[in-house]
Amino acid sequence: MTGYIKDFNKQFIFEPEIVNSDKLISCDKFIIAGMGGSNLSAGLIGIRDPKMDIIVHRNYGLPEIAEENLKGRLIIVSSYSGNTEEAIDSFEKAVSSNLPIAVVSSGGRLIELARKNSVPYVLLPQTGIQPRFAVGYNIKAILKIMGRQDLVAELTELALILDPSSFEGTGKKLADLLKGFVPVICSSGKNKGIVYNWKIKFNESTKIPAFFNVFPELNHNEMTGFDLSGEVKNNFDKFYFIFIRDETDHPRISKRMEATKKMYEERGFKVEEVYISGRTVFHKIFSSIILADWTSYYLSVIYGGDPENVPMVEQFKDLIK
Repeated sequence: MTGYIKDFNKQFIFEPEIVNSDKLISCDKFIIAGMGGSNLSAGLIGIRDPKMDIIVHRNYGLPEIAEENLKGRLIIVSSYSGNTEEAIDSFEKAVSSNLPIAVVSSGGRLIELARKNSVPYVLLPQTGIQPRFAVGYNIKAILKIMGRQDLVAELTELALILDPSSFEGTGKKLADLLKGFVPVICSSGKNKGIVYNWKIKFNESTKIPAFFNVFPELNHNEMTGFDLSGEVKNNFDKFYFIFIRDETDHPRISKRMEATKKMYEERGFKVEEVYISGRTVFHKIFSSIILADWTSYYLSVIYGGDPENVPMVEQFKDLIK
């Protein structure tokens, strides 16, 4: 797994090619359908360009929205393996409804269906890595299909300026702090896609519960759940908060973070602030995600687990066959 992390920036060398490009519908509204690590890119694209009209779909079929709204969108079905049953179901629903569609995958049943139906698709490199580690390939392919060559070019630059190894030491230190705790990762609402990635990495790589939320919403509900006392406190004192700070956050969000940190610490909780930085928005995004990779990896080492495979997911798939 350390090799995947150290070489992550090399994913941005990948130049996606659209097969059946003559069938691709030009559109400025999108649905990105996919599950797990195969659909992490959508939230990251939203951070880079919040004005993009994207509906993220993590389910069978298609979003239950007005038919005219559905027809006015390009449906991008993303599955790294190409065998995710929810993604295949979304594909089949879109084809049967004669809706504009494209596919991003490394192979499997989804690519077979795309070829059979002459659907535009991008074939991702078959590296054998878990989908959560292939976000670089995935996001470039999706943006290529969206026609955002400007953003594809920004991502290509990361191959040169992103240094995954530089975050290893910080990740190891953070893992040491988190030993024995349940991480709760929080950020501003605009960076929701980043903290969701952090949560996924702890779940899948470290095999521990982890949760996320965003400011300012958490100050109106979740925060009160940590105002613990008496016997209740003894049952729920193992949370460790990670606040992802961004210098471009709204000033009131920054003040909320500072006040919340103070209140949590007064109640005996541990809070670590992690600042994201970089030359570009994408540089900031992927720097933080790489830090999450290192942290979750080293925490897995501490616990003596398998940081790469997800046996419980495979067991579940067998149970629902």
